[in-house]
Amino acid sequence: MMLPLAISHTLPLTDPVLKFLIILVIIIAAPLLLNKLKIPHLLGLIIAGAIIGPYGLNLILRDSSIILSGTAGLLYIMFLAGLEIDMGDFKKNSGRSFVFGMYTFLIPMGLGIIAGYYLLHFSMDTSILLASMFASHTLIAYPIISKLGIAKDKSVTITVGGTMITDMLALLVLTVIVGMATGQIGKHFWTQLSISVVVFVLFIILLFPLLSRWFFKRVQDSISQYVFVLIMVFLGAYLAELAGIESIIGSFLAGLSLNRLIPRSSPLMHRVEFIGNAIFIPFFLISVGMLIDYRAFFTSFDTVKVGIVMIIVATLAKFAAAWLTQKTFRMSADQRRIIFGLSNAQAAATLAAVMVGYNVILGQTPDGQPIRLLNESILNGTILMILVTCTMASFSAQKGAHNIAAHNSSQEEKESSRQQERILIPINNEDTAEELINLSLATKSKKNSQYLYALHILDNQASANEQQLKKSHRLLENAALNAAATDTHLQKLMRYDLNVTNAILSTILEHKITDLILGLHKEKGIPGSFLGRITEGVLEHSDVTTFIYKPAQPLSTMKRHLIVVPAQAEKEAGFNQWVERIRQVIQNTGAKTIFYASSETGEKLKSIFKTESGKTEFIKFSEWEDFLIVFRDVHPNDNLWIIMSRSNGISYTQQMNKIPVYLNKYFQQNSFILIYPFQVNAVPNRYFI
Repeated sequence: MMLPLAISHTLPLTDPVLKFLIILVIIIAAPLLLNKLKIPHLLGLIIAGAIIGPYGLNLILRDSSIILSGTAGLLYIMFLAGLEIDMGDFKKNSGRSFVFGMYTFLIPMGLGIIAGYYLLHFSMDTSILLASMFASHTLIAYPIISKLGIAKDKSVTITVGGTMITDMLALLVLTVIVGMATGQIGKHFWTQLSISVVVFVLFIILLFPLLSRWFFKRVQDSISQYVFVLIMVFLGAYLAELAGIESIIGSFLAGLSLNRLIPRSSPLMHRVEFIGNAIFIPFFLISVGMLIDYRAFFTSFDTVKVGIVMIIVATLAKFAAAWLTQKTFRMSADQRRIIFGLSNAQAAATLAAVMVGYNVILGQTPDGQPIRLLNESILNGTILMILVTCTMASFSAQKGAHNIAAHNSSQEEKESSRQQERILIPINNEDTAEELINLSLATKSKKNSQYLYALHILDNQASANEQQLKKSHRLLENAALNAAATDTHLQKLMRYDLNVTNAILSTILEHKITDLILGLHKEKGIPGSFLGRITEGVLEHSDVTTFIYKPAQPLSTMKRHLIVVPAQAEKEAGFNQWVERIRQVIQNTGAKTIFYASSETGEKLKSIFKTESGKTEFIKFSEWEDFLIVFRDVHPNDNLWIIMSRSNGISYTQQMNKIPVYLNKYFQQNSFILIYPFQVNAVPNRYFI
């Protein structure tokens, strides 16, 4: 008989199962308890880390496993910041990010040097290094911003971009000061550092997207895709260390490089966010709390003095930078709160700097004590500064983010007074079903989490055998799981009918469908009908907006969307509806979009997409006889959208009849989508065939 294992309950705990259990309990309990007190749960996790850490109850040591998990969480925060940022806004606001980056670097550097040299009487080298700790910051409040759905606000974009600038400059100061103190800076130092950083940035920005696109086009397994994303995060971080800069810069750039390959509405994005917010990021916050040694504040006046000065200087400097940014770019008070909240928290880079400086020994005192570049009072003062600044940052970011989210929500409610969006996706082919669902997720509005319908049709003349029923259930279940990964409830419909077209038309009527997404049939060769008998029957007897999709590769791997719009399309009743669907695709995928339209139609589209100016381009095009001109612009990884019209539509032209021939002849290797917009009175004898 096997004897039970001896479990030690002495402190600190050594049993890995019990340690992990305690941390999980903290992760779930902190938000539940603190939400009632309206305290940011991020702060609760830090305090909980201090309580269970080696300077609190000593339940858990900050050992290598905690450090590893915490490091992963920090890299994850920076990766999510790069992944969720709006690339169009990021490019458009790059100048503003640079200005904020210089504000939030130079002001803390100036005040920090003065405070360190004249108030605390440190040496100039120590004062400069201390100031660089004030200049850097950690996006510890970013999960609050992300959870409230305002990551695309320009205040967030500017702050994230500025964070990269100030952290790089602060860490460069750290490298230089430590190198000078240890005598490691030679004549080739700057040349080597510059070359390594340039090579590192180019490698990530150019090669990461190519490698990721290749992988996502060939591997559809969700687990493999997520593991690949993690590899990119840590590879970027490691390459940054090889280049001589902090790893957080590498994970942020990895996020930027994968930004357009992981759509906001995709299951992969939701998996990345879910696991990060559930595990990695809480581990980081708890590990930060474990560093807090409250006893140092009662045993040393120097520690309290240094800590108070550090808190005041860091807070004033970061608030000044946020205030100047607000006034320079005429932003609101809530946006200033977000900028201050995101930039005031001192954690990762600050910890890196203080630990490096603490370990640099310049000499010894007469009694044999080491003289450190950053002494123990600075080390303990840094811990106090981390606790206070993270607290202020969390409250400030939460208040500003809540106000902006509430304002955005009220605006969306005003704009969503139109008919409830309902999307139907008939599925039959296992090879294309997932991409049809992904297209529906990319085109639907954010608020539509209930009205997606997947339909599978069985012939009621043939006795449905067990194998056919299993296939039907499998198709619908997989479609529902794919949608559920994005927190969207997909309603599964299985219908028996003599005629597939009738089944689709009846479902449209019964469920008040507004949008229909169909896959192009898979017949070999050139069929008698390019669209297929079923699709043509649906178009003939239905007037809902219809998407006909031929997916040659995953939607997430598209570099560009080319959209051909007929003249006078803006005069059709369904114009605003398909435009809104295109807007959702642009926002969710981040791919560049090129519209081909006549002058008048193009001007209308420009006015609608002015907020997406960084992602859209307009080319004058009105001669559909010369449609092949568009095909000359098509490259690999391009997706072609063609706005069609039913024969009695205002924008209809006979040249549209040639589109199927062109697509079949010149566009077999690319994905394309035909859109037949809703048209009033398009079907005289509606739904009867």
